[in-house]
Amino acid sequence: MSPNIYPTISSEELGWLSEEQMVEVDRVMIEDLKIELIQMMENAGRNLARVVLDLLKPASVIVYAGSGGNGGGGLVAARHLANAGVEVAITLTRQADQLSGVPGHQLDILQRMGITTTAPGHSDVAIDALIGYSLRGAPTGHTAALIEQIPRTADAVVSLDTPSGLNVTTGEVPGVVVVADATLTLALPKLGLREASEVGELYVGDISIPPQVMSQVGARPPNFADSPILRVTR
Repeated sequence: MSPNIYPTISSEELGWLSEEQMVEVDRVMIEDLKIELIQMMENAGRNLARVVLDLLKPASVIVYAGSGGNGGGGLVAARHLANAGVEVAITLTRQADQLSGVPGHQLDILQRMGITTTAPGHSDVAIDALIGYSLRGAPTGHTAALIEQIPRTADAVVSLDTPSGLNVTTGEVPGVVVVADATLTLALPKLGLREASEVGELYVGDISIPPQVMSQVGARPPNFADSPILRVTR
């Protein structure tokens, strides 16, 4: 890792969210404030790309993307990394034509840019954007196979929001799990990340959630005034 360049914040200064609380935050954002998923996803992916570029300065990146919002954020990061001149490859948990909604929209953009999906190969950095905060039991099938492949395909691993396979509320690992060198969690860190060794260096990224939304779920919002990315000291 490159020397840290982001402002630091102590874990004691932050609110730590459960999955249930994060679901409510997303609901308020989308239903009450009309801040759409695509807007939050863009912020997440842009900040993820920035962390990868700043800390690791890779020439090549492989993005492992699931079919949900976490995968969509990874695909946004792929676009920003490609725009920065990084050689980008994408590996999906399902066929490209089966990806729908906002993640499907992000993939369509990449395809129009000439970035296509591929089987896993070796890159300087692997981005883990397979499973977000909605883990249900142990990963299975192709997703589980990709989790096992990740450490063999890159010199460093960066996870989006949480290492795939980690329960964000309890910190339990019911099956295979990604062991990350760094994790960029979104909005606020999740409870299960606090003691989990799989997280690596922990960063929190701003996705433009108003402070009052955090207050509604009883969490203390971080101050992103100096930087949209903060390093969490634990």
